[in-house]
Amino acid sequence: MYGKGLRPLSIATVVSFAISLSLVFFYAPIEADQGFLQKIFYLHVPLAIVSLCGFVVAGIFAVLHLRRDDPRWDAYSYVAIHISVIFAVGGLITGSIWAKGSWGHWWVWNEPTLVSFLIVFLLYATYYPFRYAIEDRQRQARYASVFAITAGAFVPLNFLAVRMSASLVHPRVFATAEGGLPGSMKLTFLASIISMALLWTTLVKFELSAKSAQGQLKRLRRALDAPSGPPSSRIAPEVH
Repeated sequence: MYGKGLRPLSIATVVSFAISLSLVFFYAPIEADQGFLQKIFYLHVPLAIVSLCGFVVAGIFAVLHLRRDDPRWDAYSYVAIHISVIFAVGGLITGSIWAKGSWGHWWVWNEPTLVSFLIVFLLYATYYPFRYAIEDRQRQARYASVFAITAGAFVPLNFLAVRMSASLVHPRVFATAEGGLPGSMKLTFLASIISMALLWTTLVKFELSAKSAQGQLKRLRRALDAPSGPPSSRIAPEVH
């Protein structure tokens, strides 16, 4: 059931990436100050934004898990966090490369945006040891959902705190009263955001499908070893 629609979604992701990369390299102008290096912006910022949104989505899935007591929502939350953590690693790596080329340092500790993103990443890096430190699977799922909800609520609060801070070095994306991206760069950035969001969705769906198939295989093996009736119709992916 989790693999339904995966093929057209994958095709849409490939097409959107082809369009966004074409815009990045052939349409968006080269920035006057940073030159060609600035084009990493179209990879770094979408990775960071989609990863943060993914953490919030995982918190919503966790709420549904606690409300409905359905293990499938726990699997959604787990996989959403897993893929978002990978995207966050990509955001940190590309951000360090951009910082080295622009500022001459791999990291700038007095920049609130960078430090706050690192804090969020480290927070979610504790999700896995916290989850697997609990042996009982039902308690494990409940506590993991509480973690996902709490951390997911922290993400937008952290974002608002950074936006309200006075000292800002990190570039702002959209146009403000003081200026911002020109139209060609903004269009390219939006295309990059869409393609990155589609990639996140495709990877989440793919991992859910793989874990679901793995769980069904385990259940079939147990049924062959000790048949005790028809298999359950409520199939959830294995997240252990």
